Amino acid sequence: RRLVKVGLHWGSISKGTDLVGMAAQGDKSSALEDDNAQTAPIKFKILAGQSNYKLAEEVAAFLGMPLMQATVGRFSDGEVSVQLKESVRNVHIFVIQSTCPPVNENLVELFFMIRCLRRASAKTVTAIIPYFGYARQDRKTQARVPISASDVAMMLESAGTDRVLAVDLHCGQIQGFFHHTPVDNLTALRDIAPYLVREVIPNFKDDPICIVSPDAGGVARAKLFMEVLGKLGVCNLSLAITVKHRSSPGVVEGMNVVGEIEGKHCIIVDDMIDTAGTLCKSADTLMEMGAKSVLACATHGLFNGSALERIEKSVMSHVIVADTIPAKKNAPSKIKIVSCSALLAEAIACIQFGQSVSSLFEVRMTPVAQRISLADVQP
Repeated sequence: RRLVKVGLHWGSISKGTDLVGMAAQGDKSSALEDDNAQTAPIKFKILAGQSNYKLAEEVAAFLGMPLMQATVGRFSDGEVSVQLKESVRNVHIFVIQSTCPPVNENLVELFFMIRCLRRASAKTVTAIIPYFGYARQDRKTQARVPISASDVAMMLESAGTDRVLAVDLHCGQIQGFFHHTPVDNLTALRDIAPYLVREVIPNFKDDPICIVSPDAGGVARAKLFMEVLGKLGVCNLSLAITVKHRSSPGVVEGMNVVGEIEGKHCIIVDDMIDTAGTLCKSADTLMEMGAKSVLACATHGLFNGSALERIEKSVMSHVIVADTIPAKKNAPSKIKIVSCSALLAEAIACIQFGQSVSSLFEVRMTPVAQRISLADVQP
């Protein structure tokens, strides 16, 4: 393993370490040992869109490399402007862009960045989309409506995307909408779970904990989260489901709970929080049924409309989300953000050097700053 070649051990690399240089040095040492051959330098770059520039900077920092020089902005009439400031010929490019609100602007920006890279002769283009917009429109719910998630997939494929990396897609079948492009669907819940174990669950002492799915479609996600907590040493766990009765999209008339939650600390697990209306109503219902406390965990914090005000006034003690979407200004103190930059950096390393990404689904309590190691990935 190249980890040994560069004289490092697992967990010794922290944020800001020049991992790319160490990886190249490991290749060079190996080549000199084998008939004094010369090893070509690693040629990959990271291009950041404007939707979540801070996350892209953190990913690049973990990899020990700068972001690619480029100008991505708007013309005076609002049209998207993209200009690459350095050559990408025969280079592997990773484009980081969440298609969060404003969804259409960020999606078109991603499309033009991919097309620009293709015309500039990039070797491969991997679209890293932490939040995949239009994911909730994954099927026809009534007559004469589009399946927008599928159409977005067609759009990205036609642009020339070689690979897509997403975080907690709203539904797994979106991967099948890409007919010729492989899709890796990572989960940030495995980073959120260790945060809970370190910062929140110790306050529960020995009280029972109930993992609550907000709907039937999220049962698999809640069950996975419960299994992750179990592997991290959390005991006395159970599962419950809330069943909502909607009068129209986003409007909940009534709610029932399947499962025993009385006297337990409830953790609502979902993939995203939009206006937080349903989430706050679920929390109220759980407290009325005898829950000791309620908190929520979700990957994508959209927080549209009056979401922040609702959360501030809600009975929830914590709302924990990942940074797939930029944090809102003046967010209440209840909202805690867990970074997924280390997860994405590891994924880039695995993809670049042809390694399996299955290790990214393993549960680890190791601090994220000790988890990145390009030197541990053998090309």
